[in-house]
Amino acid sequence: MSDMWKRNRSWLWPTIFILPAVILFGVVIVWSSLQSLWISLHQWDGLGPKVWVGIDNYRELFRDPQFFTALKNNVIWLVMFMLAPPLGLAIALLVNQKIAGMRFAKSLFFTPLVLASVAVGVVFTWVYTPRFGLLALAYSAFGAEAPALLSDPDLVTFAIVGAALWPQIAFCMILYLAGLNNLSEELIGAGRVDGAKGWDMLRHVVLPQLKEVTFIAIAITAIGALRSFDMISVMTQGGPFGSSSVLAYEMYEQSIFSYRFGYGAAIAAVLFVIMLVFIGWYLSRIMRAEDLR
Repeated sequence: MSDMWKRNRSWLWPTIFILPAVILFGVVIVWSSLQSLWISLHQWDGLGPKVWVGIDNYRELFRDPQFFTALKNNVIWLVMFMLAPPLGLAIALLVNQKIAGMRFAKSLFFTPLVLASVAVGVVFTWVYTPRFGLLALAYSAFGAEAPALLSDPDLVTFAIVGAALWPQIAFCMILYLAGLNNLSEELIGAGRVDGAKGWDMLRHVVLPQLKEVTFIAIAITAIGALRSFDMISVMTQGGPFGSSSVLAYEMYEQSIFSYRFGYGAAIAAVLFVIMLVFIGWYLSRIMRAEDLR
């Protein structure tokens, strides 16, 4: 037995350490996803017996105007959230400077990251309050009246995304700060010898070394935008009149409040496919860029 262990320990030890994570991933992620897909083919209230309806839930989904409203809002979230990586990089470059008081500034930019999303939602709900919120005070300083952002169907989604961007930018800043602290001093020194500075140094020396960080930042930001839920739940509950709902919140509302778990699972399946297509496309672009190098 000991001889067999010695001969195979090069793969047995990694297997022993990886196996618990693989089992957990298989049960929590893979099996749950397959169960959700199976439920999407049924009419089910969460308690009684499931009734097979095939793809009827999907047919109804693509005839539902609220689904397309939620899908449009997800696109808005995705587009606006793509501001987080470049803004996070800009702030990281700023606070990474060796200037007196910059450590204090860095801690201020870091603050949103340690706040719960619920807390951020509550804070910005107060900020957007038309009569006595921070936005109302800013408008009143110029003799104007603040708009009721969370009550306007055309502006509410942009207002919520603006609130959600605050911690997301802080997250990207932390990623880029870690990347900036691991830059090659030799490459930077060589760039200075060649006369690179300012924008040229950033473009040709710094950014190429931050490609891995940028990949992580964009991927996590995109996933965060597509699965947005908590800020909407805290700030508007999908209102007014469903105008701020997204696919994740629509899935929750249909399943929990309308007792339509099959229909909610169908929304979850569509959201999963959208995430899969986006991440697959993004990975293919990254790998193609690596092959061209």
